[in-house]
Amino acid sequence: MLTRLILVLCFAQFVFSQEQTFQGFVLSEGIPLAGASVVIKDTKIGTISDENGAFKITSTNIDNPKIIISFLGYKSFIYKSRGQTNDLGVIELFLDDELEEVVVSGTLKPVSRLKSSVPVEVYSNTFFKANSTASIFEALEIVNGVRPQLNCNVCNTGDIHINGQEGSYTMILIDGLPMISGLSSVYGLSGIPQSLIERVEIVKGPASTLYGSEAIGGVINLITKIPENTSKLSFDSFVSEWGELNVDLGYKYKVSEQSTGILGVNYFNYSNPIDNNEDGFTDLALQDRISIFNKINIGRDFSVATRLIHENRWGGSMGWNPSFRGGSVFYGESIYTNRVEIFGSYEIDNEMSFQFSFNDHDQNAAYGTTLFNAKQIIGFGQFVWSKRINKHDFLFGAAYRYTFYKDDTPVTLDSNKSDVTRLPGVFIQDEIKFNQQNSLLIGLRYDYNSIHGDILTPRLNYKLSNEDATSTLRLSIGSGYRVAQVFTEDHAALTGAREVVFLDDLDPERSWNINLNYSYKLYLKQGHILDFETSIFRTDFSNKIIPNYDINPNYIVYDNLEGNAITQGISFNFNSVFSGGLRANLGVTYIDSSINSNGIKSVPYLTEKFQGVWSIEKKFIESDLILDFTGTVTGPLRLPLLSDLDPRAPYSPTFSIVNMQLTKVWNNTYELYGGVKNLLNFTPEKNAIARAFDPFDRQVQFDSFGIVVASENNPYALSFDPSYVYASNQGVRFYLGIRWTLD
Repeated sequence: MLTRLILVLCFAQFVFSQEQTFQGFVLSEGIPLAGASVVIKDTKIGTISDENGAFKITSTNIDNPKIIISFLGYKSFIYKSRGQTNDLGVIELFLDDELEEVVVSGTLKPVSRLKSSVPVEVYSNTFFKANSTASIFEALEIVNGVRPQLNCNVCNTGDIHINGQEGSYTMILIDGLPMISGLSSVYGLSGIPQSLIERVEIVKGPASTLYGSEAIGGVINLITKIPENTSKLSFDSFVSEWGELNVDLGYKYKVSEQSTGILGVNYFNYSNPIDNNEDGFTDLALQDRISIFNKINIGRDFSVATRLIHENRWGGSMGWNPSFRGGSVFYGESIYTNRVEIFGSYEIDNEMSFQFSFNDHDQNAAYGTTLFNAKQIIGFGQFVWSKRINKHDFLFGAAYRYTFYKDDTPVTLDSNKSDVTRLPGVFIQDEIKFNQQNSLLIGLRYDYNSIHGDILTPRLNYKLSNEDATSTLRLSIGSGYRVAQVFTEDHAALTGAREVVFLDDLDPERSWNINLNYSYKLYLKQGHILDFETSIFRTDFSNKIIPNYDINPNYIVYDNLEGNAITQGISFNFNSVFSGGLRANLGVTYIDSSINSNGIKSVPYLTEKFQGVWSIEKKFIESDLILDFTGTVTGPLRLPLLSDLDPRAPYSPTFSIVNMQLTKVWNNTYELYGGVKNLLNFTPEKNAIARAFDPFDRQVQFDSFGIVVASENNPYALSFDPSYVYASNQGVRFYLGIRWTLD
């Protein structure tokens, strides 16, 4: 009897020692979450939080149990017990942006970002609100590894570099369709209403297997909102100290019970010539632009959108006005742009869809006395069929792209000849899911270019993750290609300051890229989340087309590189979310880029050695205030000089742009925001434009070979040249804006 009593007591003590009780409170932004689910992983033990957000749960005979706290629409919180206190205190849950992170850019199929074999970066529209801008071109400056690059000191056009590669290697998509390319890559990034953008997806590295030419360096996919999910009416407008006015208007309407549409209007105006650096030229090009966007969903299967753009832009001598356009009295660069876009998709069934796009781009420009009139029409159609068979997820596609191009430059030889390119292609990819942690994606694309013939682009992606998907390793290997269109992509070829010379017919550029990406998420107590990501990348180019500014200061010489070019580097990105409304982001990208030709190694122009981005957001919950600091740091860029005597620095300095914004919110309906751009007041050197006082080279002396010679009034042997540019001439400035939404 005594023995039995001892055994009972020992058993009771054992059970008691294995019983653990966990308790705490579940809140979001200081508000209790009633009904939050609290469960012990791999058991049926669970409870829900009460009206005060309080919960209590008991586990028995479980070593180091994991407590999962979740609520619909919020990031789950995981508490790992290791013998610490079982009073969890206040658990702060945050809205789960990743519920919206169903990405399509990496595989052309909707898939969870965490499960995607291709590393895809996703940025919601709220991310860009921390640094209000008038265009997507400017907004992307706070994305690590992505750098908007100005290409002209006069008209302020630019392109977007990814991991140090030129903007012509970046494909810009709208809803997965190639809308901004060729001629529009210079001026097409403006006028997209940001209020209608749901998110931006970015794939770094070649994506030619899915998207063909121009996706050699990466893809930026602008995903517009679904009409059914938008507010009935939205308004966003701001004005800056310089006189810039930006207005975004969105309106949702119903065509029928089955059809809903959204209408968006963006208007931007800047008509206040400023010359703070006193070089006689406008510091910022004047612009008057309107863009009208309309998207209609007809039932669940058919979606069609249109965008109309008209822009009048000019920059140049302060005394210039439209009456001097194309003349030699005052130098000015004046560009009239008219553009029409139509794009959409039709879901034939659950496995097959058809996508289409059409754009017509008209440009009437005068760069000093150089007139440039161009027209580009691109039609695109693509069938996509997906099929899942056991562990294999197949995707088949057939695409056709038609490009018509005509201008009054040597590209089309004479006024009666146009350039037509036909590009049919087929592609296949197979994603093999070995298990929840391992997947392999293999893809191959074949294109037939009507000018250059057969082109093959393969790809391979492998993903390995742990059980909780908190740690993921992705390996990407792929090939890319690009058919160059110099006059449509390189603004420097149009300035009139240099003559364009082609040494031979230009062959397509080819590249091979390898990218190793690792991401890790750490969930800490009380809702803190740390997110770390790093990538090692390398791209080898062949047939690379590089503009040579050094042979003759009056020429830009284009030819395929005899040798190879390499871009390699490493990037780090660190995100942290803390309870109490504090978020922080830090990103750094180091780039080693070189050109190797005839045994000579050189650094390409306008490629940064390193880039850093950072942002800090603090929400003051009780007062409904949001304070945002954002900034960039850009390392030295090699700049084109005109001669050995050129007194300008061959490299730009390391510079930083810092922005601050304060937002006041009322009832999630009204927002008043204001801030300071370029808080450190950084601007380039005042002599960035060579001989701005003599833009037509009237006082420049040339020898018999056309080479500029030094003279008494030109001791450095310079000619007019606006291509020495790496940052905006806009210094510190204030802005004030208001947002309003009606659900």
